[in-house]
Amino acid sequence: MTIAALKALCSRIPWCEPAVLESVLELALEIAREGREGRRIGTLFTVGKTDAVLAASRSLILDPLAGHAPSRTHITDPDLRGKMKELAQLDGAFVISEGGTVVAACRYLDASVEQIALPLGFGSRHVAAASISQRIGAVAIVVSESGVVRVFHAGQIEATLIPELWLLDRHHTQLSVAAAGAVEAQRLGTAT
Repeated sequence: MTIAALKALCSRIPWCEPAVLESVLELALEIAREGREGRRIGTLFTVGKTDAVLAASRSLILDPLAGHAPSRTHITDPDLRGKMKELAQLDGAFVISEGGTVVAACRYLDASVEQIALPLGFGSRHVAAASISQRIGAVAIVVSESGVVRVFHAGQIEATLIPELWLLDRHHTQLSVAAAGAVEAQRLGTAT
């Protein structure tokens, strides 16, 4: 999934904010690439449809994010991102609002395998992501312990991301934008 594909996915979802989805994807990719203390970990994020996701899930443990001010639990807060990497080691999903506020952690998603068709070899985390994205309409992002990140919407895999390739694409995009800006600046400089 490229940044253009990310924006295309968001354009099909009325409530989706590309900046929020990109921030969650970046965090998922960091977790996939870095793991925690030298070992790979997996986790799951849901984005959007917060009330419905909370109604279709239950807390596994006392929610470590409960009671914090929404300004301190926004996905772009660097302090929160570090905490989320630590919390990713625990079971359960993170629930993130359309606006980017992390409203819950360590949630068990009630999953149904009805009308879910996943390739062989995917585990319960992937089934839960496909199920919640189909039933509720949220976007679900799975970090697999194999180091791959998958994006689900409407019960389907929208993207399979390998962290190193995502970073390469972002770097290439940034270089292209910088080069286009330099060419435009040079063109304007010679025209005056």
